[in-house]
Amino acid sequence: MALLEVLDIRTYYGAIEALKGVSLAVDAGEVVTLIGSNGAGKSTTLRSISGLTPASAGKITFAGEDITRVPAHEVVIRGIALAPEGRHCFSRMTVRENLDLGAHRRRGHQIAEDLDRVYDLFPRLKERERQKAGTMSGGEQQMLAIGRALMARPRLLLLDEPSLGIAPILVERIYETIGEINRSGVAILLVEQNASRALDAASRGYVLETGRVTMASDSASLHDDPGVQKAYLGT
Repeated sequence: MALLEVLDIRTYYGAIEALKGVSLAVDAGEVVTLIGSNGAGKSTTLRSISGLTPASAGKITFAGEDITRVPAHEVVIRGIALAPEGRHCFSRMTVRENLDLGAHRRRGHQIAEDLDRVYDLFPRLKERERQKAGTMSGGEQQMLAIGRALMARPRLLLLDEPSLGIAPILVERIYETIGEINRSGVAILLVEQNASRALDAASRGYVLETGRVTMASDSASLHDDPGVQKAYLGT
């Protein structure tokens, strides 16, 4: 059984149907990517899974449990955390306060352990623990957004455009850390504007076009597909 299974979900923004029957799956410990052009429905897929923009039809199952109608704050407790596009750090709060918010529904000694783990993954956050999040660079805020999501101790991490607007040197570090997170046992569903990098990081991928999955295969096959190369890889 897949850790996450999304079956034929349809999601609307008002009268606009953003997802038109999307199906996908993520196994435990796996990295899977969604690639597609702007407006294809990638972020909406993550928002539907996390409960922020609930699906109107279809079914989402996580660890064998139907979470299609589960509120977003409960989805986090079940084991899914989202690092959203644009980071959405609380700019007037410190790095530590942002991280503490990621664990606000948890109790116990494991919170301190997870904070140490985040600081090990992102030493820069430890250095800037008392700094206001809004005064940090885009790359540092992306580290904070991922760290905040990890403070929920997820089994599945949803990453939405982690390299968007970030200096190349920090993108490299973030992707190294994504690999470390995955090797620790956390499954990852990755949305990334850089399709080549996303396919390199993932074992499998799905191509979304105007709210529908048009291709699904292992990353190597997608990377070598002429249509994918022309549309998303610039070759």
